[in-house]
Amino acid sequence: MIQNDTIIALATPSGVGAISVIRLSGEDAIVIADRFFRSIKKQQSLCDQKSHTIRLGHIVNKGVLLDEVLVSVFKNPRSYTGENVVEISCHGSVFIQQEIIQLFLQNGCRMADNGEFTLRAFLNGKMDLSQAEAVADVIASNSAASHQMAIQQMRGGITNELKELRKQLLDFAALIELELDFSGEDVEFADRTKFKELVAEISLVLKRLIDSFAFGNAMKNGIPVAIIGETNVGKSTLLNALLNEEKAIVSDIAGTTRDVIEDEVIIDGAAFRFIDTAGIRETEDVIENIGIKKAYEKAEKAQLILFLIDAKKVSSKQTSINKLTKEIAKIKKRFPNKRLLVIANKVDVLSDSDIAALSAQIPNLMLLSAKQKIGIDSLTAELTALVNTGALSTNETIVTNSRHFEALNNALEAITSVQKGIDLGISTDLFSIDIRECLRHLGNITGEYDVDKDILGHIFSNFCIGK
Repeated sequence: MIQNDTIIALATPSGVGAISVIRLSGEDAIVIADRFFRSIKKQQSLCDQKSHTIRLGHIVNKGVLLDEVLVSVFKNPRSYTGENVVEISCHGSVFIQQEIIQLFLQNGCRMADNGEFTLRAFLNGKMDLSQAEAVADVIASNSAASHQMAIQQMRGGITNELKELRKQLLDFAALIELELDFSGEDVEFADRTKFKELVAEISLVLKRLIDSFAFGNAMKNGIPVAIIGETNVGKSTLLNALLNEEKAIVSDIAGTTRDVIEDEVIIDGAAFRFIDTAGIRETEDVIENIGIKKAYEKAEKAQLILFLIDAKKVSSKQTSINKLTKEIAKIKKRFPNKRLLVIANKVDVLSDSDIAALSAQIPNLMLLSAKQKIGIDSLTAELTALVNTGALSTNETIVTNSRHFEALNNALEAITSVQKGIDLGISTDLFSIDIRECLRHLGNITGEYDVDKDILGHIFSNFCIGK
């Protein structure tokens, strides 16, 4: 939490590159940099240089030229951290990077901790805690969808969502506290009808944000899609077709896949984590049974289930339509909250009349041939349609952070207690405690309440050094 010193770190990835950027932040950042910087055109001190300007020159140590550099100056409070900031763009030699950093470490700087620049930005009021956390999410985003959610959060998504409601609740909390001061006079300063409406509105918003976490977390880490079905229906072939590589072993021998195989692919800007599972069948093989158990466990955790059937077996009556319909119903019953896509594989060996008959008997059936890669584009289009509808397409706030999720749940529990207290007509002093609890949990999301130092340490330790 010390902010009166000057920190330094490499802001670009370590290693050899065309250029590297070394960042300093602190009250003496400009003064320290000025000691070793020699401008090429104007012999002007960096301290006299205007904020948000760049100067060409050299870093010189005891008469020895280390490198030709560009120095950017950002004067407080108009900087990322809210402090004086200097960014030195040097050549990307590892030797040069280390020479410059070591020079400043020996002359008034210390090495920055993970995320310390962003921590200082938060402590100096340049951003709230949820926005600071979103900075790490932007850096870590690996798809257009995860990037969109991180940017929305960094621009104050959840803060804006809760800001006005929290302010109104705070105003009512003040009136409730005032009532307690005049408890002997039996007066009410807070309009109970409006207060109940506010509490109900807060509950709805909290529930919507909490419900968005399952989707948001999946989008951030890759939407898990489980591929299940009997043995030899082509699950591994489908996985390979979706990944466009030979990830899984394909064989005509039943029970080849005994363990779970996973891999991730980005389709139209969204990350999907496909999970190939063991074929589901009755077997006495102990190891295969373990794989089948894992298949059900993975399906339980997936956002989407692809139930694969062998179109050839169904059309040739080896497996009746009635049996298949019962199997689909059984899966829907086992996973009632999962989106289920039923896919008939190996349609390349069927006649047009067989395909038409099959489609007529099973509603919303998707047809493809994983081996011939027929219908794969239709399947991926269906997958991306799931992402491009709902909250993401309307730019609604989507919760992706587990800390926020926990705080929202705690806030909802507290506001529900307030709601019950109002309905039951209990004493004001009892539910005023729950109001303060709700405000505390909401404040913890943005850091408006005193946040435990251990929590801050945990949050920023996950950042890269230099950010």
